[in-house]
Amino acid sequence: MSNDTPVLGRTTPASAAPLVSPGSAGILHLGLGSFHRAHQAVYTAAALQADGGDWGIVGVASRSRAIVDALHAQDLLYSVATITPGSTTLTVPGVHTDAFVGAEEPERVVSQIADPGIRIVTLTVTENGYSYSPATQHLDLDDAVVRADLAGGAPRSAVGQLARGLQSRAAAGGAPISVLSCDNLSSNGTHTEKLVREFLSELPGSQGAEALAFLDRHVTFPSSMVDRIVPATTPELRARVSGLLGARDDVPVPAEPFTMWAIEDRFAGGRPAWEAGGAVFTDEVGRYEQMKVRLLNGTHSLIAYLGALSGAGTIPEAIALDGIESAARAVMRAEYEPSIELPSGVDVRAYESELFERWANSALGHRTSQVGTDGSVKLRQRIPEPALLALHRGDMPHLIALTVAGYLSCLAPLPGFDPGVHAAAMTDGARERLAALAATARSGHDLARRAIAELHLFGEEIASQDAFIARVGEFIDTIRRRGVDAAISDAVSASRTTTSSLIDAEELQP
Repeated sequence: MSNDTPVLGRTTPASAAPLVSPGSAGILHLGLGSFHRAHQAVYTAAALQADGGDWGIVGVASRSRAIVDALHAQDLLYSVATITPGSTTLTVPGVHTDAFVGAEEPERVVSQIADPGIRIVTLTVTENGYSYSPATQHLDLDDAVVRADLAGGAPRSAVGQLARGLQSRAAAGGAPISVLSCDNLSSNGTHTEKLVREFLSELPGSQGAEALAFLDRHVTFPSSMVDRIVPATTPELRARVSGLLGARDDVPVPAEPFTMWAIEDRFAGGRPAWEAGGAVFTDEVGRYEQMKVRLLNGTHSLIAYLGALSGAGTIPEAIALDGIESAARAVMRAEYEPSIELPSGVDVRAYESELFERWANSALGHRTSQVGTDGSVKLRQRIPEPALLALHRGDMPHLIALTVAGYLSCLAPLPGFDPGVHAAAMTDGARERLAALAATARSGHDLARRAIAELHLFGEEIASQDAFIARVGEFIDTIRRRGVDAAISDAVSASRTTTSSLIDAEELQP
């Protein structure tokens, strides 16, 4: 782009015009990342186009000053690039009315939640952002940030901000409000409500009593399931988008064509007409969640770890490898599918077929290192229950065990094993602890035992499953000694010959 190319904003070319004028803010969003901007913001734009209303969004970035500054420089506009191998389609949602950094202005987060004009608070802070103990599923009272939030002052944790904001709203006799989690947590609405209530209950004396009563009467926490692949933005995408727009966009968001949002219709203060963008309002959110977290996310994790170990930098490169595709089909159908209750009217074969089409979208460039990041939190949401269901019916979930082995081989390789650059690029809060375990482990089984049984990385119940732990250890040793392809072949073959397998071997083929 030339130096005189205008910056994206309301005075720029017609190609960059926003879809809507948002009006007043009715939504506060915590977590102003790419996913929110390519998902909830797009649905909100469709709702405003169809039905109007004061549903503009105030976006709160957790820590990133760069995204906030860039949005303000562009009149709070940005483009969503919907990408396929053959095309790039741009839209400019135009639904944000303001943006700021929560870490710099925590007291402003509280005041915005208390603002009577805000009727919905939405969150995409990832699983790590809820300040809970994975082992107990309760608020992590050992977390220094949580302790400081409970002690007083401007809160820094998302749960502390929600609780203090609702406390302030209650004290002012505030209007009804809803808190809508859009993260990959099981029963995310119930989970968020529990954490907020636990925070308020931990306040000294009766400080939280008024707010708890306010929650009982005027606050709802609907659950939702969100789904859209949103890879990282690259310099190449910025250049391509700016050329298509005829305006410079420093913060475009790439996304796949597929998008889904299933929501419980429990809103205390009203809501936008999100169904205009295709959202499904349903009392089966839990089933949608199971389907997505296991069939999509669980399989996605397997593809990412095996792909990284195979030298594949992107998900499309990984799924193009015959062994990884076979493993993905096997884990999905033989180990994850039996563990879910499908939502009414969903054709599981069509859904699965669409998943493989999505993963093969080479234009997205979704990196294995991005999908594999934070596996200690993600896998805990995805693998224990289906693995335990298989074990309790007498089956060994070989491919889930291989997923765990792939994760440990990427994040905590045994001495002398190099998992490659894509594994090294993965970040994880448990990496340091796991690396310390791996440094003195005598074998794959030793590492698996320490991580799963002693560290309780995936919960307490699976920590007692000795046969599963041993199988994970076998795969770690196979990966180290004979390579990831040998481990994949072993796991797929074992899955096909399991006596109580629920599918025929030929069904695992593309």
